[in-house]
Amino acid sequence: MLQLYKPDDYKRVLETALLAAVEPMPLVELKKLFDDPFDDDTWRTLLDDLRRDWSGRGIELVQLSSGWRFQTRPEYQGFLDRLKNEKPPKYSRAVMETLAIMAYRQPVTRGDIEDIRGVAVSPNVIKTLEGRGWVDTVGHRDSPGRPALYATTRKFLDDLSLRSLSELPPLAEIERMIDAKPDETPAPERALSKDGAFSTESTLPANTTQFIEQAGSASNQDSAQSDAFQAADTA
Repeated sequence: MLQLYKPDDYKRVLETALLAAVEPMPLVELKKLFDDPFDDDTWRTLLDDLRRDWSGRGIELVQLSSGWRFQTRPEYQGFLDRLKNEKPPKYSRAVMETLAIMAYRQPVTRGDIEDIRGVAVSPNVIKTLEGRGWVDTVGHRDSPGRPALYATTRKFLDDLSLRSLSELPPLAEIERMIDAKPDETPAPERALSKDGAFSTESTLPANTTQFIEQAGSASNQDSAQSDAFQAADTA
């Protein structure tokens, strides 16, 4: 086996493992690469150094909710899109509004969503979001009928290139974007390729019109349940 002597040697192994991975790798998995019991500060230094090594390239190393991965920089996605023959899936207003409510008011029941939207929620809407791995049942409310409680998953955060729910854009921006007319919403500019190279930045920009579009263009990855998150009430 290759002998490791210098920090660059360890970084090279990290780089190889992350480039070969098909999904984000958490630190606990990366630690299996070496026999040396590095402390967390050393791991942070190695990963930060590796991230700097890739600065200025078309690929960047980012930390997401479920781990670290290499992904496409957004400014190069337009060129890569020319190689694709398929378009990102489109979702109905009902699906997007339901997803936004779950993200900002979680955990919520189907009844909570219906109270906020003012209309009934079709079972197919919930199934669509569960099928993408963006939401999951996290429990049941202690009330008549014990309705299921829904919350977003780590896959939802990873597909949006976020580390935590606190990085979601302001709720007012999402409401404005959902209410925008079709011709006021920009066409999708960023997408996630089948090899897992997502084209967004680590945090969403102030202009959050890509929030739903990024979710619609996300690829399939293994999901894990995120922590429940309560946001302020919507008007």
